[in-house]
Amino acid sequence: MIDACAAAMEAEGARVVHRTSDPVHHRSVLTAVGRGSQVVAAAVALARVARERIDLRAHRGAHPRIGALDVLPFVPLGDAALDDAVTLAHRAAARIWRELGIPSYLYGAAASAPHREHLAAIRRGEFEGLAARVAADPAWRFDYGDAAHASAGAVAVGARPFLIAFNVELASGDLALAKRIARTLRGSSGGLRTLKCLGLRLGADRVQVSCNLSDVDAVPLYRVTELVRRAAARAGVAVRRSELIGLVPWQPLMRTARAYASAGMER
Repeated sequence: MIDACAAAMEAEGARVVHRTSDPVHHRSVLTAVGRGSQVVAAAVALARVARERIDLRAHRGAHPRIGALDVLPFVPLGDAALDDAVTLAHRAAARIWRELGIPSYLYGAAASAPHREHLAAIRRGEFEGLAARVAADPAWRFDYGDAAHASAGAVAVGARPFLIAFNVELASGDLALAKRIARTLRGSSGGLRTLKCLGLRLGADRVQVSCNLSDVDAVPLYRVTELVRRAAARAGVAVRRSELIGLVPWQPLMRTARAYASAGMER
């Protein structure tokens, strides 16, 4: 399945530079680069494979989602600007609806209204509640398309700067603790302004604080790790491990390495 997704994208001229899959989240992340026309074509090809291979009516996983292709962010690199990414997001969303019958919400810099800027708001109710939400509230009609796809749901298509997806796993099965730590740290609850967090269950004795750092310069990776560690320690729980999902710029990694090397912090 993931091989087919990567092959479909590369057939359109984009280059898949990273991929990761998580059986508990029941979710895969692919990162591809290319010129504007290539990444739009690759996005449509990816959506086509997801529509053909994934039926969300029989899908369960720890991570919230609204679609078989849940989120499709366009990120400017090199000389590209965020406005360029917004343009590509619109083009991809229009083609995915026109060619595949899958609707889209636009988020991030491409959002059509303030209440659509954040993925957490768009995902509220998930795939299972999508049709009812659209029918009940005009504020949640799709930006492209007029009805959720029966098996593939919808896509959140966005434009944003680079972010870091970073998870910290606790040596505990206490989901309430993970959710409490996430609520304390995330910006929407009064924590770190550019940090988004969820508490998720990975197994009977494993929970995770799943984080998105939306400004790679504002919040260092080591600070997130240590804040989670200290909050967990107050409940008598240790950090088991941490992980990066997708690519990360070199500078934040070096910043964290220097911090641990100079302060003698635990890894």
